[in-house]
Amino acid sequence: MRENFCIMPVYFYWGEDQFQLEQAVKNLRQQVVDPLWESFNFEKFAGEDAVAVQAALAQAMTPPLGGGDRLVWLMNTTLGQRCSAELLADLELTLPQIPPNCHLLLTSTQKPDSRSKAVKLLQQHGNIQEFNPIAPWKTAEIEQQIREAAQRYQLHLPPEGLQLLAEAVGNDSRQLRNELEKLALFAGDRPLTAEDITTLVHATQQNSLTLASTLLRGDTAAALTQLEDLLLQNEPPLRLLATLTKQFRTWLWVKLLSHERDNQRIAKLAEVGNPKRVYFLQKEVNAVALPSLQACLQILLATEYQLKVGAEPVATLRQGMIQLSLTCSRRSWGDRSGGGDN
Repeated sequence: MRENFCIMPVYFYWGEDQFQLEQAVKNLRQQVVDPLWESFNFEKFAGEDAVAVQAALAQAMTPPLGGGDRLVWLMNTTLGQRCSAELLADLELTLPQIPPNCHLLLTSTQKPDSRSKAVKLLQQHGNIQEFNPIAPWKTAEIEQQIREAAQRYQLHLPPEGLQLLAEAVGNDSRQLRNELEKLALFAGDRPLTAEDITTLVHATQQNSLTLASTLLRGDTAAALTQLEDLLLQNEPPLRLLATLTKQFRTWLWVKLLSHERDNQRIAKLAEVGNPKRVYFLQKEVNAVALPSLQACLQILLATEYQLKVGAEPVATLRQGMIQLSLTCSRRSWGDRSGGGDN
């Protein structure tokens, strides 16, 4: 089972893309554990409990029974953020001594603190992998992810079909897998058309960037509908706000630099990866007053603060979206700021 499979026996998987992380855990489990001996050689432990961590470390030192290797999974571990002196001593003693036919897996949604002695120890003796979703505004990376995933299903997607799929699933890797499986069953051996994808893939998923554009247009009704759609898809409110904040900050920078003629310089200052995108960003904010964009960032920061101090998420987000939309719909602030649009 382990032929040509030479890896370190310690793994730390972290990130918010739970689907990809789960798939990585599943693949590791299939690679190292003999299914006939799984009940003896595969165990899970709670990663927040110090006693459970010590038990997992002890189990990782125990040779497997029967065929295959042993896999010990420490779930939702907090060792990447905090580690007591006692647990650190246990790690220092255990990690270098784990047998080659035993594997210790740690998983967490939180990024490990690189300054932590425990994390440095894990880096020294193990393999740390990140599983975070692609930022929703990185459309080129999302399309590349879809293209690579489609190849695994032996699907040929036309360019317009690729764009349709990217708009429908965004950075949701779980939904992407589900949609590709459906398309593969439908296509069989024939190539897919854009019409096939439009028919089969329900493009009801709105991403946070679509919502940002709707808010910028001042379309309150559409913005609230898109917000409801995102919440139904279990989009984390703080992540949604982070995307909106980044997008509105980009628009603000582009508006502030409207006097500049060098798109390379604008892209650098506004942290826009592709300078060619600056032209389109300028068109998007052309009719929006500079004070409106400044006020939008204040609204976003206030909404984020309210959520972090425990305000009810849905009502707070709705109120914030209404304020943003109404603010963007005010094309002139001359009556309040003493002058017109900058």
